[in-house]
Amino acid sequence: MDDTTPYFRNEVLRKRPYLTIAICRTVIGKPYRKEIQPDGRVKFWGKIEELGEKYLRVVTLEDGITIHNAFLDRGFKP
Repeated sequence: MDDTTPYFRNEVLRKRPYLTIAICRTVIGKPYRKEIQPDGRVKFWGKIEELGEKYLRVVTLEDGITIHNAFLDRGFKP
C-alpha cells in the first residue's frame, strides 16, 4: 500500500531534498503535537535532530497515515 500522495512524491520530495519518508514517519509515530484541521487532515509536529533541532510539520490525509505534505515549520512555538 502506498502511504503518500502523488503531490508528496512529485512535488514535496522534489522541492525539499532534506526530507525522507522515514523522517516523516518518525514525526507521525511520536509527535510533539497533533492537531486535526477543519478539513479532516491531520497535522503532526516533531523536533528533528538531523535537521538542526528544527520542528517538522507533517500533514496527512484524514486517515492519519497517508503523507500529503511536510516542511520545516519556522513559526512553530512549542
